[in-house]
Amino acid sequence: MKWDWDRRTCSRRGHITYAPTEPHLNERLRAQTALGEAWRCLRCGDFALGEPHGSGKAENAPYVPRGKALRDLFILRFLAVERMVRGIFIILVAVAIWKFSNSQTSVQQFFDSNLTLFQPIAAHFHYDLNNSPIVGSIQKTFSYKHSTLAITAAALLAYALIEIVEAFGLWAAKRWAEYLTVVATAAFLPLEVYELTHKISYFKIGTLVLNVLAVLYILLAKRLFGLRGGAAAVEAEGHSASLIEVETSAGTPAPTRT
Repeated sequence: MKWDWDRRTCSRRGHITYAPTEPHLNERLRAQTALGEAWRCLRCGDFALGEPHGSGKAENAPYVPRGKALRDLFILRFLAVERMVRGIFIILVAVAIWKFSNSQTSVQQFFDSNLTLFQPIAAHFHYDLNNSPIVGSIQKTFSYKHSTLAITAAALLAYALIEIVEAFGLWAAKRWAEYLTVVATAAFLPLEVYELTHKISYFKIGTLVLNVLAVLYILLAKRLFGLRGGAAAVEAEGHSASLIEVETSAGTPAPTRT
C-alpha cells in the first residue's frame, strides 16, 4: 500500500484552499455542490466545502508542500527532533561536568567513604572492587585538572548549541540548516569511527549509521553543493508539484484523486 503523504497530512491538519483571481484557474479550483461551494485543496487535491482560506493572484498563492516535498519535510523534522533531544542531553552532561569540577574533592571523599562501606558486600559476591574497571574509570576522573574539566564542559556546550541551532533550522526547512547539518555531522564522523575502534556498542553503531544516512539523505535529496542541479532544481521541483502550477500549465483540469 502506497503511503499518501498529502491525504494523511490533510486528515491531521485540515485542507488548505485558495481562490485565484484568474478566471480560468478559479473555474478549475472551484465547484458548486448541493451542499454549497467547494474548493480544491492545494495539498491533496480533493474538494473541501466552505469558503477558501485565501484569495488573490495565482502567483501569490501560499506554497503548500506536496508529495515528495512533504515527505522530505517530515524527515527533516524527525532529524530536528533528534538533534534537539541530543542537544539537551549534551547540555545536561556539560552542566554535570561543570558542577563536578567545582566540587571534585568533596565528591572524591564521598565516593571513597562509600566504597569502603561496599567492600564487604562486594567480597561476599566475590567481586573485587579494587580492580574493578568501573571503579577505576571513576577514580581516574578525580585526577583531572579543574581547567581540563571546565574546557570539556565549554566544548560540550558549544557542540550542544550547534545541535539546537540545527534543530530549529531543520524544523523550519531552512537551506542553511541543511548545509550546517551536513558539514557538522560529517566533521564528527571520523571521531565516531575512532570511538568504535576502542569499544563497540549498539548505541554507538546506531548513532553512526543514523548520522551517515542523515548526511547522505540531505546531501542528495536537498541537492546541496550543486549536486543534481543544486538549489535551482529544488525550487523547480517544488513549483512543478504545486497544484496551482499544475493547473496553470494544464490545458484541462487535473483529475481529482479518489
